[in-house]
Amino acid sequence: MASLKDMRVRIASTKATQKITKAMQMVAASKLRRAQTAAEAARPYAERMDAVISNIAGAASGSGSAPRLLTGTGDDKVHLLLVCTGERGLCGAFNSAIVRLARERAIALMNQGKEVKFFCVGRKGYEQLRRLFDRQIVDHVDLRSVKVLGFNNAEDIAKKIIARFDAGEFDVCTLFYSHFKSVIAQVPTAQQVIPLAIEPTETGKTAGGAASVYDYEPAEDEILTDLLPRNLAIQIFRALLENNASFYGAQMSAMDNATRNAGEMIRKQTLIYNRTRQAMITKELIEIISGAEAI
Repeated sequence: MASLKDMRVRIASTKATQKITKAMQMVAASKLRRAQTAAEAARPYAERMDAVISNIAGAASGSGSAPRLLTGTGDDKVHLLLVCTGERGLCGAFNSAIVRLARERAIALMNQGKEVKFFCVGRKGYEQLRRLFDRQIVDHVDLRSVKVLGFNNAEDIAKKIIARFDAGEFDVCTLFYSHFKSVIAQVPTAQQVIPLAIEPTETGKTAGGAASVYDYEPAEDEILTDLLPRNLAIQIFRALLENNASFYGAQMSAMDNATRNAGEMIRKQTLIYNRTRQAMITKELIEIISGAEAI
């Protein structure tokens, strides 16, 4: 059994840990509000950009000169998985959930005979993926030195992706990130960004429900040539903001649980310490009384 001194040291160490986790929880809570506001502010613009591109792409669907970012290479043999995770840990299963989704997608594609490559954004995802897919990681972007995420960070990543696509290094690109829903709910999400997955949109309908007809100037192909690279950067920027909010939400929850667990450990350790101390005092009293009676 541990001595009383060891127990006191253990209790003091647990209390120090509890103070650290409580401080981290408060820091995460203060940063979460700003990160959540930024993520929610980026959603309408990204969704409207998708709607506009879907409308223009529908008008340009019959054209044979549509940009390759929209139509693709005509094949799907090589897949690039753009995995966005956090730069730090102590956030529960936030990073692991994104990596798990990407890993499952990679294994499923390889079982179908596809070639898979990884583009990692964030240190934690890179460290986890290189254990199994070290040779398949083609690039890694580290954002630890970035204090405030800006559009230029996403634009730099988008330029690297487009350069690799133009060089014929892959056919399909899928973006992986965590969609922020609430402090206790972050949803790992996979979104195909190259070729752009066009979803049905209601943008081209009037209030009466009739389809509207638009004339574009310049031509649809020229507009898409300019909008598609920008849309890729916007979707990546949105993913980074969603990840940032999800990270602080997950860290806040994880540190709250850690603080509660530390409090429970302190209570149990203090109870054991008091019982052990009482038992030792009782034993010493019995020895003193027995010695006195023997005299």
